[in-house]
This record gives sequence, C-alpha cells and structure tokens, in this order.
Amino acid sequence: MSEQRQQQGGAVRHVVVVGAGMAGVQTAVALREQGFTGDVKLIGAEPHQPYDRPPLSKAVLLGKAEGSAFDIDFEALGIELRLGSEVLGVRPGDHELDTAQGPVPYDVLVIATGAEPIRLPGAEGVPGVHLLRTLDDAERLRPVLARQHDVVVVGAGWIGAEFATAAREAGCAVTVVEAADRPLAGVLPAEVSAPMTAWYADSGAELRTGARVERVEPGAVVLDDGSRVPADAVVVGIGARPATAWLAGSGITLGVHGEVLADRHLRASAPDVYAVGDCASFPSGRYEERLLVHHWDNALQGPRAVAANIIGQAPVAYDPVPYFWSEQFGRFVQYVGHHASADTLVWRGDPGGAAWTVCWLRSGRLVGLLAVGRPRDLAQGRRLIESGARMDPDLLADPSRPLKEATA
Repeated sequence: MSEQRQQQGGAVRHVVVVGAGMAGVQTAVALREQGFTGDVKLIGAEPHQPYDRPPLSKAVLLGKAEGSAFDIDFEALGIELRLGSEVLGVRPGDHELDTAQGPVPYDVLVIATGAEPIRLPGAEGVPGVHLLRTLDDAERLRPVLARQHDVVVVGAGWIGAEFATAAREAGCAVTVVEAADRPLAGVLPAEVSAPMTAWYADSGAELRTGARVERVEPGAVVLDDGSRVPADAVVVGIGARPATAWLAGSGITLGVHGEVLADRHLRASAPDVYAVGDCASFPSGRYEERLLVHHWDNALQGPRAVAANIIGQAPVAYDPVPYFWSEQFGRFVQYVGHHASADTLVWRGDPGGAAWTVCWLRSGRLVGLLAVGRPRDLAQGRRLIESGARMDPDLLADPSRPLKEATA
C-alpha cells in the first residue's frame, strides 16, 4: 500500500499495470502470489497473448518455435487482460489512465512499458529495414532468414550479435557495421570487447568497425566512406530507450534517458504510481549510483518488490545485483553486477580461448563479473558480490582455482 493511501486509511482495491511484457506480467502475478485480492488489470499495446522476448532472437526467429507466450492462466489468477490497447496518458491527480478505449481509473498504477528500439535516422519507410523487439518483428524476419538473404546488421551490441548468430546459422551472408571501433563499445572496456571481435570472423560474419551508415537504399547500405554493402535486408540494433513518451504532461519525473525516476521502493514521483523494468531507473545503495537496467532479470526481480510495496505496510527496498546473459556465435556470455571504468580489472583465463572470465574489483571487493563459457564462475561470483566479500587478486587470477576460494 502506498504511503499516501496508508495515511488516508484507504484500501487498495484496483491495481492497473501498463505494459504486458515480462515486468508487467510478473507484477500482476506477484500481486496474486503475495495475497492481493483486489482487481488487477493488465493493459498491453500488442494484440498477442503476453510473451517472453529472449526466444525472439533465437528459436522464434529460426522457426524452431511459433511463439513464446507465457504459460500463465490469467483467468484463473483473476487478472483482467486488456490487449491491443494503446495508452495515451495518465492524470495522477484524478487517478485515471487515458487509453484509446476511454479512461481507466486506478487506486495504484504500475508503469511497466519497457523500452523501444532506437530507429536508424533516415531509414523509416525504406523497404527491407527491420527492427527486432516484438513478436511481429520476429515473424517478419523469419522468411528473410529462411530465404538466406544478404543481411546487414547495424550495431554490434548484444542484440546485433544475437541476430547475426541466428542469421549465420540460417545460412545468410552477414555483414555487421558498427560506428565504434569495436563491439559492445558502450558497455565493456576495449581490452574486454577486443577478443570478441574474432568471434564474428570465426562464424563467417564480416564485422566492419568505425563504419557509420550514411543512408539505406533498396538493396544496399551506403556507408559514410562511400562504400556500398549489398543488403536484401537491414536489421537495426543500435540500442533502445524507455517507452515513456505517453507520460508527457503527466508531471511524472523522467531522467535524462527518458526513464521514470523511481525511488528505492520503485515509486514514481506521483502518488500511488510505481515503475519497474526497462522503463525505470532506481538508486542503488550497493553501487552508490542510479541504475537503468535493460535486461530480463531486472524485469523478473523488480515486480516482486513492487507487489510487496503495494500490499505491505513496511516498504521493501529494491537493490539487486544486476544479471544478464547472451548467446552468440556458439558462446554463452553472462554478466553479473555493475562496474565502472575506475574499477580494477582481473582476468581469469585466456581471452583467446573458448572459456574465460573478467572480474572487476572496487576497494578489494568483487563488484562485477563477465563469464564466457564459465557458468560456475558466474554462479559463485554472484554470491560473492551479494555478500561483499574481499578478494585476493592473485588467487582470483588463477582460472583453475574456484572463484569462491579466491577470497582474501
């Protein structure tokens, strides 16, 4: 129950969740699991039954699965689904949501609208240009891969690498163009992402770094150096931004990336409004900075805190150890924690090999870890980060020693 409602002595009877992705669905389910008996309404913009996104870049894209709908009986849980419903705005003072179908009242509102892909400037409306975020996107791309077209991927981030992996598995000729000088330049230091460059060539994909797209034409991508890359299809993976444009004029405070600025209990600035998942940032006491986490695990964990705060009397703080994974070029890449450029980097294993780990230390404590093909390091590292254990850098650098035995 929100502080305002507690002070007024009113009971929360009607929770409306906007966004039917992982964060929204899990919020609705967590409310029921934690004993909430009032009305729960889940509003989604897409017409499809709520579904999970990770399989879109893998099984669904390659035709190994028709979809990835959540195995949840919403009717049995008493969760009302309102799908294919566009949300236009919210009036916190009136406790009303504006939708294309009319106003929807709420006692508590949960914003879980996720993120939307950044579009390539000048490429809107050009035939053969695709994004990969929704089930419809994956369905449009599936025949492209089946016909083994020449594909250009714009962006060598996580989604670009995953799509390139699927396209190569399907037998497509793949060129990845990246404006930075290396893959994952925005999230990993050069010495860590540099070994990943070879993964593209090993898979038969061509990676062109320092390459900016000048324009997209039917059948080709033209780079700023004048070169033309043949392209039957272009897939844009240059990042995502919080899907919060509909909050304009609501008075709800947004951050520099357009995300809802939530507090440590995941409350937005307006009374009786929470925000969770890709669309919200929150202050981390663990890392002493505000985090905006665009990953599946955050959309799974955050809703439990939101549900507890809606129902309970004592506020529950949300301060997770972030986690995500990526399957690319035959490798299982996992990351846990959060690192900064000033943190000390320690290698475990040969980055030219099939399995290695990178650890980040701050004041002797493990704060972040990237594991390639070393799931045990990841599991043990996660527990060490959570406990704040001090590490011995020399012991840590020995890949034959279990991570849990490298404490100081």
